[in-house]
Amino acid sequence: MPALEARPPQGTRRGEFQDTDTGDDQGKVEQSRQKWGVKGTKSSPGTSAAADHFLIRASAALEKLKLQCGEDKECSTPSNLLELYTQAILDMTYFEENKLVDEDFPEDSSQKVKELINFLSEPEILVQENNMLPKHCDLLGDELLECLSWRRGALLYMYCHSLTKRREWLTRKSSLLKKYLVDGISYLLQMLNFRCPIQLNEGASFQDLDTAKLLSEGIFSDIHLLAMMYSGEMCYWGLKHCADQQPENHEMDTGVSGASYAAHKEPLDFREVGEKILKKYVFVCEGPLKEQEWNTTNAKQILNFFQHHTN
Repeated sequence: MPALEARPPQGTRRGEFQDTDTGDDQGKVEQSRQKWGVKGTKSSPGTSAAADHFLIRASAALEKLKLQCGEDKECSTPSNLLELYTQAILDMTYFEENKLVDEDFPEDSSQKVKELINFLSEPEILVQENNMLPKHCDLLGDELLECLSWRRGALLYMYCHSLTKRREWLTRKSSLLKKYLVDGISYLLQMLNFRCPIQLNEGASFQDLDTAKLLSEGIFSDIHLLAMMYSGEMCYWGLKHCADQQPENHEMDTGVSGASYAAHKEPLDFREVGEKILKKYVFVCEGPLKEQEWNTTNAKQILNFFQHHTN
């Protein structure tokens, strides 16, 4: 299965709050990161070898795709071809993302970030433009769709994280930061919304009640928790750095879980969206995941900021 590659900020948060969930819980998500391809720090040993691995894997996927489009055409299906194509895109773009993160996003990174977002959007666009199926999720599958949305949202999270440290840039281009934040939040919420929460029947019995509660909240992996924390922190950056911006309409799905939410145009309220998702994050971490000792200090500090912030 394709990995959901992205790297959380190095060590402790490099943003405003020193105590952070994604930093303190690196051990808790390590197993999930191995599955999803999430890297640790930019100075991690073997980073170059890991990058080579992803390029090799991308090349192998392209070779297999070429064969299936040629000699093995009769044995291939649109779903198989699209999965190979998507895997190649995920691996190649991950190699490029690594370089940007390791360099802390140089000043001229905006065009490269845009190109990577466009590449990661190609599989969905390809399906939609060719009308392969009434619903592109039927062909791509929930996991691939989550993967593509996570990668775009996490890339914009990391880019915005770097931009918030550049005071001079912020004074000149806060409107551009707002656009990046809105797009990033949208992708992350999209990722959280592809699969509907599992409805728990009263008569059903579960060996692990806490896991059942997580599924009922629409949380299917540790990466879903990271997406929630990333979204909440991006809302915090938006309220802190872009509060003076005039409201703009953005096509935005403000639901936190469930695939049935319809996207609609409305101004993105950073406070409303951030509070909604971080309250759920805290509830889950201090409820079903209490024994896992997920840290909620950063989320609570951001919620406190939302509560006391005045427009």
